[in-house]
Amino acid sequence: MSVAGLKKQFYKASQLVSEKVGGAEGTKLDDDFKEMEKKVDVTSKAVTEVLARTIEYLQPNPASRAKLTMLNTVSKIRGQVKNPGYPQSEGLLGECMIRHGKELGGESNFGDALLDAGESMKRLAEVKDSLDIEVKQNFIDPLQNLCDKDLKEIQHHLKKLEGRRLDFDYKKKRQGKIPDEELRQAMEKFEESKEVAETSMHNLLETDEAARDGGQKEGSSSALAGPLQIEQVSQLSALVDAQLDYHRQAVQILDELADKLKRRMREASSRPKREYKPKPREPLDLGEPEQSNGGFPCATAPKITASSSFRSSDKPTRTPSSRSMRAGDSLDLPPPPAPLDQPSCKALYDFEPENDGELGFHEGDIITLTNQIDENWYEGMLHGQSGFFPLSYVEVLVPLPQ
Repeated sequence: MSVAGLKKQFYKASQLVSEKVGGAEGTKLDDDFKEMEKKVDVTSKAVTEVLARTIEYLQPNPASRAKLTMLNTVSKIRGQVKNPGYPQSEGLLGECMIRHGKELGGESNFGDALLDAGESMKRLAEVKDSLDIEVKQNFIDPLQNLCDKDLKEIQHHLKKLEGRRLDFDYKKKRQGKIPDEELRQAMEKFEESKEVAETSMHNLLETDEAARDGGQKEGSSSALAGPLQIEQVSQLSALVDAQLDYHRQAVQILDELADKLKRRMREASSRPKREYKPKPREPLDLGEPEQSNGGFPCATAPKITASSSFRSSDKPTRTPSSRSMRAGDSLDLPPPPAPLDQPSCKALYDFEPENDGELGFHEGDIITLTNQIDENWYEGMLHGQSGFFPLSYVEVLVPLPQ
């Protein structure tokens, strides 16, 4: 940083301290500017929260959202183009119904009904996926761009304006000790930044109030709604249109399913009811009883003679592995495992992979750690295979280097 730049930073810091600590008053901005600044702040908060709530509406399961975010991050790291989609609850329900419908078989009326309902649930999941894509392209992405570009640019202009105001107020307070040309330049830069910030906020907040009042007022810049305002309303309209289209298709799918189920009910009601006829029991021949213990023969107990008695040499000998070891006996144990010299963890539970790229393991496996994806997922190697797995399933033995 140049000497002039250091001096300017010193001026701004000194003025800020005198205002915060000493109670000095700086240059006041007009009420219209303050009102626009307040509206921009409210707009920024509204857009940020609406974005978050819209994503929750489309993807209500927080665990699935976190896992999907992690999978998308891994896909970007690995250069994969296709990312896994959000597991829609309708699709999961449909797969469950189809699986059990097939197990019940075609002879079961309930099994056939489950197959019909499962196929309809899977169609609903596809329609929900289309809703996700439509809302993301026409509502979420434009609002995210508004946050990342327009609102961020306004905050940059306001921050620059505040810095130039502090510089101008410091020099104005020391008028006479600072050259008039330097003070004039500081005032011009302050006015320039104020105009740029005002213009950017005006473009964001411009409404059609003048048009509703009956026309453009004399000296006003525009009588029609600003392009950003129209664009935001258009994006909200796109969200509603996508929801309407989703619900229309969902109603059509459910109407078709309801007709199929009613038809199956009528068919089942018209079928003659089959009566259950138990098979005749076959007589059970137990034979002639030989003893008085319920008719079952009992083997005769062998006689114990002197030749068949146990000898002392026939008794089982005790070994060091026996629980009742004598004092002084030594126990030969295998040597302890060698200390781990690389980042690793131990599996606490079995983990079955559900998505591409996940690493499966069993309880007790020692996994070599290679990378930490985020606070909930690790990447590691086991038996020559690499993949990622949840942190909650393992115990870290040797952590990754920071």
